[in-house]
Amino acid sequence: MFDKLQVIEERYDKLTKLISDPVVQADQQEYRAHTKALSEIQPIIEHFRLYKEVADEAAQAKELVDETNDDDELKELAQQELIQLEERREMLLQEIKVLLIPKDPNDEKNVVLEIRAGTGGDEAGLFAADLFRMYARYAETLGWRVEVLSSNETGVGAIKEVVVLIEGKRVYSQLKYESGVHRVQRVPATEGSGRIHTSTATVAVLPEAEEVDIHIEDKDLRIDTFCSSGPGGQSVNTTYSAVRITHIPTGLVVSQQDEKSQIKNKAKAMKVLRSRLYEIELQRQQEEIASDRKGQVGTGERSEKIRTYNFPQSRITDHRIGFTTHQLPSVLAGELNELINTVVTHFQSEKLKDEETAALS
Repeated sequence: MFDKLQVIEERYDKLTKLISDPVVQADQQEYRAHTKALSEIQPIIEHFRLYKEVADEAAQAKELVDETNDDDELKELAQQELIQLEERREMLLQEIKVLLIPKDPNDEKNVVLEIRAGTGGDEAGLFAADLFRMYARYAETLGWRVEVLSSNETGVGAIKEVVVLIEGKRVYSQLKYESGVHRVQRVPATEGSGRIHTSTATVAVLPEAEEVDIHIEDKDLRIDTFCSSGPGGQSVNTTYSAVRITHIPTGLVVSQQDEKSQIKNKAKAMKVLRSRLYEIELQRQQEEIASDRKGQVGTGERSEKIRTYNFPQSRITDHRIGFTTHQLPSVLAGELNELINTVVTHFQSEKLKDEETAALS
C-alpha cells in the first residue's frame, strides 16, 4: 500500500508542476484534465503526508519513552503523547485505505430519481409523496437542484409515480444506496379503528446518462404523440404535446406530458430513457448488480424492504445494516445526513474488506 501511495505522491508532484507550466495553461482542455486529476488524488496525498508527519512524531515520542529512565513524570507524559499519536496514526491509516478504494465512476453524476407507490393502495401513494418531499428537502439543504421530469398524482394528494432529475455535487455518491423498497407502518387518516397499516413504495436511483455514456440509434425508437390528460382523464390541452418513446430492442417505454411543448416533453423523456438504458448496461457489466431493473427496486411486495418507517414508534430502521434512529419526523423533513452517511460508511467498509481480502488472496 505504501508503495502505491509513493507512486501517487510522485504523480501529484508532477501534476502540480504541469498546471504551473504556461504552455499547459494555454491549452484549456489539457489544463482542465490535469486539474481534475489533481483534485481526485489530493485528499489521498493530504492524508498520506499528514500520516507521515504523525508517524515521525510517534517515533520521536517512542524514542523519548525508551530513553527516559530517571524522570517518571516526563516518561508518563511521553507515553501519553505516544498513545495519542498512535491512535491518530491508525485513524489516518484507515481513512487512507478508504480513500484508496476504487472510485465508482458514477459518483460525480447527477441522478434520475424514480419513486413509485407499491403495495397498499392510497396509503402507498401518500407514502410515495412523503418520500418525494423528503428527498426534495434533503436536496435543498445541500444546494442541489430538483426538476420534476414526470409525475402521476391522484386526487388524494398521493403519488402513483414521480420521476425527478437531481443535479448537484456528487449526488449519486450520496443517493445510490437509497434504491429499493421502503416500507411504512402507520395508521392511515382514513382508518377509523386505529389499526396500523403496512404499505410500500419503491425507489430507484439512476445515474444520469449523457449522450457520450449511451448511444441510442434513431431506428431503435418508436415515438408516439398524444393529447395530455390529467387525473380523471379530463383534457389538459387539445394539442398533441405528450410524447411516448418506446426503445424497441429493450421494450422500455417512457411517457412525458408535463410540458406544453412536444419538444420539451421529448427531451425530458429521452433523458429518462437514456438513464434507464445506462443503468441496464451497468447492471450487465457489474455482477453484483441485478441483471434487470427489477433487481434494484424489487416488486414492491411488503416482504422486500431495505428500510422501515414506523410512525407509532417514531422509528426508522435500515435492515441492510441494522441501523435504527428514532428521529422519523426530522428525517421525513429532509434531515437525512446521519442516515445516509451511516449507510455510505457501511458499504465503504464492506468494499474495503473486499479489497483487503483480494489483496491477501
